[in-house]
Amino acid sequence: MPHILVVDDSDTDRCLIGGLLAGNSEWQVEYAVEGRDAFERIGRRVPDLVLTDLLMPVMNGLELVDAVRKKYPHVPVVLMTSLGNEALAVEALRRGAASYVSKQRLASKLPETIADVLSITRRAKSQALLHGQLCESLYRFELENDPAQFAPLLNFIWEETVQFRLWDDAEAMRVGIALHEALSNALYHGNLEVSTTLREVNETAYHAQIEEHRSRPPYCRRRIAVEAAFSRAAVRFVVRDGGPGFNPASLPDPTDPENLERTCGRGILLMQTFMDEVRYNETGNAVTLVKWRHPTKEEEK
Repeated sequence: MPHILVVDDSDTDRCLIGGLLAGNSEWQVEYAVEGRDAFERIGRRVPDLVLTDLLMPVMNGLELVDAVRKKYPHVPVVLMTSLGNEALAVEALRRGAASYVSKQRLASKLPETIADVLSITRRAKSQALLHGQLCESLYRFELENDPAQFAPLLNFIWEETVQFRLWDDAEAMRVGIALHEALSNALYHGNLEVSTTLREVNETAYHAQIEEHRSRPPYCRRRIAVEAAFSRAAVRFVVRDGGPGFNPASLPDPTDPENLERTCGRGILLMQTFMDEVRYNETGNAVTLVKWRHPTKEEEK
C-alpha cells in the first residue's frame, strides 16, 4: 500500500487534500505541518511519495526538496503551487522535485498526478543477468490511443536505464515523468486534437471531447510512434503522433514563472527541466528528448 506524506501548514488545505486522496483506498496518507516536521517523520518511516506546499514556516518546500533529494533520492517529491510562488516552484523542479500541481486545480489534477508518479516509480526489484554489459539498444513501439499503455512502456524504460546504469533512481523517475508528458501530449493534443485551452475553460468538456474523438475517425485511427535508443552515454526518445502538428514557436515560454499556473505548457516545462535536450521537428508532431548519463553518488565518491 503506497504511503504518501502530505506537508502543508494550513489545516484547511490538509483537510481538502486528504479528502481528494481518500478517493483511492490503496493510498495510506500521513500529514506533517511543515518541512522539518516532515523530515523527522520521513526518518521514522520513509514514504513512497511526499506531497508538499512551498511556503511554510521553519523549513519551506524548497528546503524540503533539497533535504529529501540528498538523503532519500528514491523518494519523489510533488509540489503544490499557488499564485505568487511560481519562481520558487521552478527552482524546486530544477533541484529535484518530481512534478507539481496547482492549488487552483487540486480537485482535477492531484489524484491523477499522484497516480502517475507512483506508477512511474513502481518497478520490479530484480535486474537483468547481464546488468551493465549491454553496450546499446534500440526499441520502436507503436501505441494505440490508450493512456493505459503508458505505464508498461515506462516500466520497461526504467529497467533499461538500470541495465545501462545511466542514473540513480531519482533521475530515472524524472526521465520517466518527462517521457510520460511527451506521450500525453502526443495522445491528447496530437492524435486527438483536444486543446489544453479547453481544459482551462471547462474540465468536463475537455474530457468529453477526448472520449468523443477516441471513438471516431480520423482520430481513432492514429497511433503514437515511440523510439527509444539507449547507450552507455545517453538515452534518446523520439515521440511522434499522427496529428497535423503545430508551430513549436507558438508555445508559451514554460520557464517563465508567470506561465507556471497555466495548464498549457506544463508538460513542456517538466520535459525541459528534467531532460538535457528537448526539440520538436518543423511540423510539431514529433519531439526528441535526450538525457546524458549522470554519475551515481557511489561513482562520485
